[in-house]
Amino acid sequence: MKKPIQILLFFFFLYSSCIPLRIAPSIETDKVMVAKKFKRKLPKQNAFIFEDPKDANEFYNYINTKYELSHQNVENNVRFEVNDKSFYFSFYEVEIPTKTLNLVPIALDVALEKSNITPMFEDIHASRTGNWYIVITVNDEVFNDSLSKECSERLDIISYLQAMRIEYIETQNYLEALFKK
Repeated sequence: MKKPIQILLFFFFLYSSCIPLRIAPSIETDKVMVAKKFKRKLPKQNAFIFEDPKDANEFYNYINTKYELSHQNVENNVRFEVNDKSFYFSFYEVEIPTKTLNLVPIALDVALEKSNITPMFEDIHASRTGNWYIVITVNDEVFNDSLSKECSERLDIISYLQAMRIEYIETQNYLEALFKK
């Protein structure tokens, strides 16, 4: 009877021994918030944010193809129209990792050191898994924040960005996006 309890305690300790140090946000579809609050290095401007399920630079390739930019100013001030008015978006591919501290490898390394054996688990004392996000800021022709609540076209711009997000996620061949114009 003692052995099953020890096994259960071992597995409980093993699975509950990770302490989260930082947890990446979970965004179901999209979110509008101040970019600097999302990631410190971003501008202090409202942004349209969504989780990027694709590989690195896929959004860049999508924007480059959809707007026929020929790799010129793809990430900054890409022109689009909403309600016959010109707006410009810039985007950032941002990684926010989830970091955890793993207690079992630390405890095993301490036990090994006490036995004069070189620690074997130093590389897994902490673990990181990266979550990637696309952060899009939008300005009008005089560089006002077009995602702020004061902007009269805000809801239409958000609808445009939501449609663009859906098209990006659903499109495999970005030339399809070019033909949908």
